[in-house]
Amino acid sequence: MCTASFPHHFIASSLKIISLCFYSFLMSEIQHKPLILVTNDDGVEAPGLKALIESVSSLGKLVVVAPAEPQSGMSHAITVKVPLRVSKMVDKEDLTIYRCYGTPVDCVKMALNQLLPQKPDLLLSGINHGSNASASVFYSGTMGAALEGSINDIVSIGYSLLNHDHHADFTTAGHYARTITQKVLQQGFGKVTCLNVNIPDIALHQVAGVKICRQNKGFWREEFDKRTDPTGKHYYWLTGTFHNTEPDATDTDEWALRNNYVSIVPLNTDLTCYNTLETLRKWHF
Repeated sequence: MCTASFPHHFIASSLKIISLCFYSFLMSEIQHKPLILVTNDDGVEAPGLKALIESVSSLGKLVVVAPAEPQSGMSHAITVKVPLRVSKMVDKEDLTIYRCYGTPVDCVKMALNQLLPQKPDLLLSGINHGSNASASVFYSGTMGAALEGSINDIVSIGYSLLNHDHHADFTTAGHYARTITQKVLQQGFGKVTCLNVNIPDIALHQVAGVKICRQNKGFWREEFDKRTDPTGKHYYWLTGTFHNTEPDATDTDEWALRNNYVSIVPLNTDLTCYNTLETLRKWHF
């Protein structure tokens, strides 16, 4: 049996070194906590935004800059005719929330240029109330904000739940928002990209899995509901139905969602039609 003893000053020095090492490790972890910019198009009070914040709050330092009012269908619109105003709603250690009186893309631009101390590691948009699969991506304020992040060399993800109801259950969507966000933070990308993630409106145990797929080809056929106001003047409400032009394709986001999969479509901000480039180059103008 060893009965050797150590001087008190040796023990004290060792404990001090251990404490300093632990402190350095802790500070390093705090300093390397990812900075995540969060926004949406349903407004700063939307349940979907609150669900997203709750789902990813432990994954990094969150700065939320969201529209003061619902901005659905704003796509990539920006405000140029009136000044923008921003007010801080929440200011905690790892969560700051701003209300921005503008569009979703305004929120991203304001965050990157005025509100954030540095470029964020990740941008999250959503969780949207309603699908942004197929052609809806072109009209979506949720995806407009995500694509704005991608334009600025920030890996961005847009999340949408296939339920427009204000009181929708975001349990499943929140679970996959956390899972996918965590995976992106761990894996990263070789090139900056944007992910369009849509989640079916079903219970968690009913989800068949996650499908990496392409954007479905289709279009919205608009119909306007014509009405007459008390003064006899006409006004119109926009309605419409989605038409799937490739209903038999099995590698699209629409197919995945119909079959209870979470769909992930990688998007690119380069809209060049490369298949047409060589044809056009042969033309003589």
